[in-house]
Amino acid sequence: MRVSTRGDYACRALLSLALRVDETGPTSVRDIADRTGLPQPYLEQILLALKGAGIVRSKRGVGGGYVLARPPAEIRLSEILSAVDGPITLGDFGEPHEDGACDHEGQCVLLAIWNEAGAVMRQHLDGFTLASIADMARGEAPWPATEPAR
Repeated sequence: MRVSTRGDYACRALLSLALRVDETGPTSVRDIADRTGLPQPYLEQILLALKGAGIVRSKRGVGGGYVLARPPAEIRLSEILSAVDGPITLGDFGEPHEDGACDHEGQCVLLAIWNEAGAVMRQHLDGFTLASIADMARGEAPWPATEPAR
């Protein structure tokens, strides 16, 4: 699985909001773009998708901008990525036959492996919330393991 640029930008923007969750009032798209180094027009599109998914709320007009719709501890990384990129899967290959009879030389075994790998990826990303990532970014919690899993 690859995290798209759109997914990465969505996570960066929301992390910026989470790091400043105690500040009063909404944060403008321009401020988010300036703090994160993300292109403002693309960021606006991403924030609209996140708003549609109920992850952020917006306020129009002077002093307007975006705020998290829920506490950072309730927003999972997997939810953010799904909101902007669709379901977390390794591909759209279909479902394996349940009776073990495959139409094409064992492809069902591979389909089962791809489905399991997608489930493992979703479970891994479910383990991170905006709050836990903000704590890591502030140096208040250890970063995820950097060594490859064995």
